[in-house]
Amino acid sequence: MTALPPPTGEPLAPADPATPPPPPGVGGAQDWQRLSPRMLLVHPVRAIRSMIVPLVLVFFGARQSDGNSFWFWAAPVFAVLAVLFGVLAWFFTRYRFTEEQLQLRTGVLSRKVVTAPLDRIRSVDLESTPIHRVLGLTKAKVGTGVDDSQIELDGLTRDQASSLRVYLLQRSSAVDAEPADGAGEVVEDGEVSPTPSAGRGSDTELARIDWGWLRYAPFSLSSLVVVAGAVGVLGQFGDDLPIDETEVAQDAWGWVAAQALVVLLAGATVVVVLGWVVVSTASYVLSWWNLSLVREAGGKIRTTRGLLTTRSQTIEEAKIRGVRMTEQFLLRFVRGAELTALATGVGSDGTTRLLPPAPRRVVQEVGHALLEEDGPLTMTLTGHGPRARRRIHVSGQWGTLFLAALAAVPTWWLDVGWFASWPWWVPLAVLVGFGLLNAVIAENAWRNLGHALTDRHLVVQTGAVIRTREVLERGGVIGWVVHQGLFQRRLGLADLTATTAAGSERVVAPNIPLGMALDLADAATPGMLEGWRT
Repeated sequence: MTALPPPTGEPLAPADPATPPPPPGVGGAQDWQRLSPRMLLVHPVRAIRSMIVPLVLVFFGARQSDGNSFWFWAAPVFAVLAVLFGVLAWFFTRYRFTEEQLQLRTGVLSRKVVTAPLDRIRSVDLESTPIHRVLGLTKAKVGTGVDDSQIELDGLTRDQASSLRVYLLQRSSAVDAEPADGAGEVVEDGEVSPTPSAGRGSDTELARIDWGWLRYAPFSLSSLVVVAGAVGVLGQFGDDLPIDETEVAQDAWGWVAAQALVVLLAGATVVVVLGWVVVSTASYVLSWWNLSLVREAGGKIRTTRGLLTTRSQTIEEAKIRGVRMTEQFLLRFVRGAELTALATGVGSDGTTRLLPPAPRRVVQEVGHALLEEDGPLTMTLTGHGPRARRRIHVSGQWGTLFLAALAAVPTWWLDVGWFASWPWWVPLAVLVGFGLLNAVIAENAWRNLGHALTDRHLVVQTGAVIRTREVLERGGVIGWVVHQGLFQRRLGLADLTATTAAGSERVVAPNIPLGMALDLADAATPGMLEGWRT
């Protein structure tokens, strides 16, 4: 790794030999720096790409303007302006490091200065698009964890970005590791957390992509939604198909036209399935190419992935408060799952995806390695009892009653027009059909519902179609919320919420018996409910 020399003066010697050399501007050198001049090739391309739609519109407008030369010359003028603004964007973008801050100054017409305290930096993500990689450049995204905004240094060399990442995260770790009042703890985001470990001996690879995992890609519901949407858009052009012109078709075409509905449904099904497999597999490869999950020396977790655009995200292990194992409905049939880290200081959602759809066994092993405790992702959970089952089933049938009533009104009381053709049994069919479907979903939700408590973690599992198991450090719980609705009070149930600074800032155990909820909260955080239960 190459040190970053200051722009003027002698190189700054680090105070600690184990600490990497500081980047430009720290200490004695505080001059404003420009990003790499190679960005002069990136900014114009980016500006033209952002204006591609209006340029195309102007081009076609010029062709239909009957020789109007003004519109013909407008396209190259806009292209020149895009290049000019791209060059100006590089010229007016500068950054510097002071003793305590990272400062970024941007803007051509409207100037803006963004600052971040060096001791509050919580994440440094590196990203390289294809053009960045050709030019040997990297974009560094520096976050403080206050919100999802980040300071972007778009145009560092690879060595500069790597040195910057190591320096900023080690400086932040050193500040957080200072014990408060000699107690060996630090206060972070409103919670007391143990001092991060002083560092591990060497880097440890927790996971690497196995291309056998590609078989799990088609079982992602997100890809199915994309393909179904594309088929829906293509369906808008169905009226243009000549399926009605049987008088000029041959006998074979006449048979196809007579079976048009069946053929179209079968064809749409084949297109959706094939598109689903292709899109999901391509998305999987593009997003997770060369995935590497590494625990670095010094207590950091680094994720590197991507084919066309490579991304490297680094977070301090001390900020990870737990993990979430997600099993989508189809993935459960092939024993697959996904893994997400629950952390503080990684944006507003507080989550970082660590593993794509992969074998559940691999997800559990990697999750346990991050938690440094075996069992939370594999252990048998405590169910919430028959009252929770009744509550879930009754709640699930409200939607059935609404749909049945919606079908009954036009069928039985608006016997006019199109509704007159509806048979009397339609509302009953809706009631039975959706009732059975919601009963199956409710039963599945109840069977998946459960909780557990280990020596170090709180475990909560929920979900019917998408089953999630969230594991949260007991030390990361900063409060409890017990909520009872009207019907829950009659059954003695409650929703128990553990509040935290990580992830979505809460972990909810729904429809849990009230006594069990209080016992769980008291056991997870002894003393927090003292004086409240009485």
